[in-house]
Formats: sequence, structure tokens, C-alpha cells
Amino acid sequence: MNKWIERLYAIAGGNERMIIGLMSGTSLDGLDIVLCRIIGDGPETKLSVVRFGTKPYTDKFRSRIREVFAKRIIDQQILSGLHAWVGQVHGALVNEALNEWGIANSEIDLVASHGQTVFHAPQSLTGNTDYPNSTLQIGDGDQLARTTGIITVSDFRQKHVAAGGEGAPLAAYGDYLLFTTEKETRVLLNIGGIANFTFLPASCSGKPCFATDTGPGNTLMNQYMQQRIGTEMDEGGHLAAAGTISSPLLKALLSHGFFDLPFPKTTGPELFNLDYLLAAQKASETVELPESDVMATLCAFSATTIAAAIRRTLSVAGLPRIYVSGGGLHNPILMHLIKAELLELEICPFDELGFQSDAKEAALFALLANETLAGNAAHVKAIMNTPAICMGKISFPE
Repeated sequence: MNKWIERLYAIAGGNERMIIGLMSGTSLDGLDIVLCRIIGDGPETKLSVVRFGTKPYTDKFRSRIREVFAKRIIDQQILSGLHAWVGQVHGALVNEALNEWGIANSEIDLVASHGQTVFHAPQSLTGNTDYPNSTLQIGDGDQLARTTGIITVSDFRQKHVAAGGEGAPLAAYGDYLLFTTEKETRVLLNIGGIANFTFLPASCSGKPCFATDTGPGNTLMNQYMQQRIGTEMDEGGHLAAAGTISSPLLKALLSHGFFDLPFPKTTGPELFNLDYLLAAQKASETVELPESDVMATLCAFSATTIAAAIRRTLSVAGLPRIYVSGGGLHNPILMHLIKAELLELEICPFDELGFQSDAKEAALFALLANETLAGNAAHVKAIMNTPAICMGKISFPE
């Protein structure tokens, strides 16, 4: 037997696994690296965070990714090279983190890598039925396995697409297994580049769980800051706080049919980008708005669409408690606007569930890898309109 298959068999057959989860979002701020100790599988899974950190990307790395990010026309040689390079860089960052933590690579059972999304193309977003739903994440798992010497599970979204899904959001799988409770109905809101939430009704209600994108989270605000101000983001929401919300521009931004689609649904920066903003500004005759007013309006746009999506769940199972994670949690203006729209609901940081909010997304991919090796697709059959599958492709170091 191949020694790596033998090793994989032993890992799958054990009751406890040490798995590193990796997440790199559309904000391109860095690579989230979380080391998880996972016991069991399925609804009996117990996941604890051993170590967590974010390794920031260099400006060179960000600029190279942006050459192909969410663009229909690109240089394929650059894309091909980036696929290998991102895998090498992510592997090197894992090695660096383990060295800093004083943990040997040999102590790690698996690396679970989300990769870097560069294009998301479900039919509902493209309108093109000539091709099936598709999504593309770069960061070759073989490169990562070779660089770290650790068995790597990657390309999670592809099985979701192959099984009839849209490739996103995947959070429902881990959220359902880890955070469903008998009595409390929960909305687990993640505000990354794109905002999404998992609706977790109390198990005693008999209502279905689902996950859905709501629209832009930070992506439009970050893109605008990068283009106009030359910074990665509106740190602390200061520019938005200095502006005034433009009602005509906000109305134009809200006019897209995506917001009327039923749950679950998915979207990305392929739709919500600076071209989308410019079209809305032209339609509302607000092209000359001060930058602070544009930022205030973009912040209100994200808050309004997030709140409206959550409000649509209220008829399903009463008043949920909302737990927030993701970069948007650190934007006080955005959070103030969301809370103002949902005054009757209790909104709190995800940390109140006893789980570090910034580590959540990376940890969920560690859980997906655990299910790939030790779980069962039937564990998630209760999630509405979501394929009951195990995801991920396995790469050996040799």
C-alpha cells in the first residue's frame, strides 16, 4: 500500500485529528491560519481552536492576484502561474506559522485549503446557460502539500457545483454541525467581501437550515477606497462617518433583481464592483458626489441589504439571535446601521458562542476536511437546497 494512503487510512480511522484550516477571502488582506483539534464527526463533532493567526499578504502578492480577480478577460499565463505560486506562498505561510507556534509539521494530520477565489460564475449570476454553474479557486493543493509535507485537502467548492449547487456559500455545513441548538434560533452572519448568513432554526422547531449570500459586505467599500484613496479599506469607517447617505444613489444601488431572488442564493464581486457603482451613479445623477458621501452610501447599501435579508427569516421561526463574524464586524458604522435596521433583534459578536470570530471561516474548512475523511454525506441532509456531500480533493506530499 502507498504509504500516504496508509497514513490517510489511519487518520480517517482515528477519533481525533489535528487539522489546519486556511481561508483567503476577497478582501485579500491575508491568509487566516487556524489549527483545530477535531474529535469525532457529524453532529457529534467537537472542534477546538488550538492556535490562530492571520499572515498578511505583501502588496506585490495582492496586486498580482488583482490582475485576474473577478475579471472576464485575463492573461492565461498569469492565471496558470498564480495557481502554482499561491499554493507555494500559502504553504510557506503555514510553515512560518507552525514554526512560530513551536509545532512540528509532522504533528499535523491535514491542511484544509479554501484557496483564493478569482472567479465565481453560477448561472444565476452570469445569465449564461450554455455552461454549468462554475467557480474557480487558485492555490494548487499539490504545491501546498509539497511545500508543507502535509496531506492537503483543497478545492472544496467544486464538488458542491458538481452536485448541483452554486459553489457558495459553504458555511452551512460547518455551522449546522457545530452551532445548532435545541432551543435557540440563530442567524450566523459573516460580513466578508460578500455578506452571507446561515439560518439555524432551533432543532425542536423542525424548520430547515440554509445558508445564503445577501449581497455586498465590504467588497464595494474596499474597492472604492483602493481606487480613490489608495488604502485597502476605510479603517474604522472614518470616511463613511464623515459623509451623508445619498438617497438617490442608495435607491439605484438597491434596484438589482438579485435582492428579490429566493433563498438560498449566491453572488460575488463579478456583479458588485466599481462598474456596478458607476452605473448606479449615472442612473441617479450622483457621479460628482464627494468621496465621503459615496462611502456613507456604500456602507448603508451593505447594511440595508444585510438587514433586509435577515428580516425575511423572521416569518420562518420567530426572532433569531444574530451572531456576527468577518471583517465587517470591525466597522462600527456598518454595525450601527445594521442594528438600527433590526432594533427588535439581539445582535452580538460571534465570540459569544465561545469561538474566536476571526478564526471561524478557516475553521469551517478544517471541519469540511474532517468530514471528507471521517464523515458521512448524510450528516448534512437537513440543510435546505444544499447537496448532501463530502467535499475536497486530496493531495499527497509525494
